Amino acid sequence: MDPALTAAHIPRRAALAAAAVALAAPQSPCAAERTEITVWHAMGSTPGDEFAKLIDRFNAGQDRVRVRGLYKGAYKELMVVTASAWRAGEAPHAAQIFEVGTETMLRAGAVIKPVWQLGEQTGVKLDSDAYIPSVRGYYSDSERRLMAAPFNSSTAICWYNLEAFAKAGLKPDAFPATWPELVTLARAIRDRQAAKYPVITASVVWSHFEQFSAIHNLPYATEANGFNGLDAELRINSPPHVRNLQRLLDMAKAATFHYTGRDGSGDGAFLSGDAAITFASSALRGSLVSSAKFRWAPAFLPYDPQVIAQPINSVIGGASFWVLTAPKRSPEEYRAVAEFLRFLAQPDSDAEWSAVTGYVPITHAGYALAERHGAFANNSGADLPVRQLSRGQVTDNSRGFHLGRMPEIRTIIEEECEKALNGEQDAQAALDSAVARGNKVLRDFQRSVTH
Repeated sequence: MDPALTAAHIPRRAALAAAAVALAAPQSPCAAERTEITVWHAMGSTPGDEFAKLIDRFNAGQDRVRVRGLYKGAYKELMVVTASAWRAGEAPHAAQIFEVGTETMLRAGAVIKPVWQLGEQTGVKLDSDAYIPSVRGYYSDSERRLMAAPFNSSTAICWYNLEAFAKAGLKPDAFPATWPELVTLARAIRDRQAAKYPVITASVVWSHFEQFSAIHNLPYATEANGFNGLDAELRINSPPHVRNLQRLLDMAKAATFHYTGRDGSGDGAFLSGDAAITFASSALRGSLVSSAKFRWAPAFLPYDPQVIAQPINSVIGGASFWVLTAPKRSPEEYRAVAEFLRFLAQPDSDAEWSAVTGYVPITHAGYALAERHGAFANNSGADLPVRQLSRGQVTDNSRGFHLGRMPEIRTIIEEECEKALNGEQDAQAALDSAVARGNKVLRDFQRSVTH
């Protein structure tokens, strides 16, 4: 197993020196007059610890701003408490909102201050071109203006158990590029009893509908997946989508695919060594490094050659920071937020965050810095998620998704797929029903923000 990316790859001498000075010096009047801002986040464990370190480094590196980071629960909980706090006039200065909440935030009106506007009003340079296109595009509006500050980003990839491959007589670098090849390989793993489950998935919707649509340049919904208007309609019952779901149903019958449930529940089966292959987040690397007892490797998502000859970029998961408004919030406070967001996008911050957490570097310069310090050379495959995110040209089908109430739509698709996996309906019926139900949600959301 390759060692983890470590923060040792990122020089910290300047940061440590600044921290030492801050600790040694007595409290000055200037420091006491710092503008204090509050940032709410949803990161626990290693990401939460690393975010706290970044905040400490920012606070120690200048004497104008003090950031206070507060953990407010999981993504869904954080979005709810943020909305409540804004209504009470007590919103934090910034809140971390998961990517499927993007459209809801875009339509929040006076609740938010767009990042592009924040930069213009404060004079703090917040360069949208610093971010890699697939990241920048997700958090931009239809005019390609940056609305939120990207932060923790991942994408779905495949992870595979090298020891299961060896047991099945497969070469360690033999991960298939296409779906037909993957189906054949899964049969070999099953026939040789190399793993309890040949193939699993952490999220059937994220990997097999959202990512599948992006890398195959297929519309997930009309209106450029919602970027161009609220009247978007789902398109996931197209022949390629139906064929992809049918492939999973056939594999389930053949005991080469096992459905483990929703919301990352497949991660445990892979981490325990029960599964040979999983479709999961690229950020799973951190857990693999810390807990897996077997050798493993990452791989690109497979593509269907009947749909596309060369796959393009996948889409991101994760979250971004949205700047929030509040009564009597001062220009100094907004400037403080802008300075902190600029700090998070600096190459050393980006590269260090990626090294410790397993999330991808989201800026061009952060990626280049990590590469110069051997982060990828010393950790085989660590750059694979960024390479997958950067393939080809970003299209209207691979920018991301601006669909209202998207978490609810994901649940609907999961429910219909589960009925199909239980033999209650075929693939076409499942996706026709998902589209009809999902479109009703979209229309309800459209009415809610236009009336």
